[in-house]
Amino acid sequence: MTPTEPRRRTTPRPLGRGDLRLLLLSLIGEQPRHGYELIQQISEMFVRVYTPSPGSVYPLLADFESQRWVSAEEDGGRKRYHITSLGQAQLKLRAEDVETARMRARHNSRVIARESLPAPLRDAMHQFTHALMLRKGEWQAPDVARIAALIAEATALVQQQSQEN
Repeated sequence: MTPTEPRRRTTPRPLGRGDLRLLLLSLIGEQPRHGYELIQQISEMFVRVYTPSPGSVYPLLADFESQRWVSAEEDGGRKRYHITSLGQAQLKLRAEDVETARMRARHNSRVIARESLPAPLRDAMHQFTHALMLRKGEWQAPDVARIAALIAEATALVQQQSQEN
């Protein structure tokens, strides 16, 4: 990269190797779910910026069934997956890995969401965060109230725009 060449932002992969597997099993461990629900849950984790494909989810669910980590019951023409005692044991054995995968997903979802913002908004957010950090806790009550009101006003504007679109 030359000094005049702009710095390229690199967006992380949404999930690390094996993370989807761990996240799916942990979601089933929380409550029985259909495959489509699992896809939507993962998508929600990523504020719909990333959605796993059925081609990556359903083979994992089939593998879970073959490993006897989950059982599936027919529910209106679809399968609802339930965790088994073997699946619970697997989750317990891999609890640290599951938590790491969840933390990585939370972090990457924020990075991906931020990177998908228009550059002027991303830059303004960066400048705002930097300005807050420079204050180093030196806040007066009137400043706090005024800045909080401005943030609330900006939030309401974004929400209003989202509802109109």
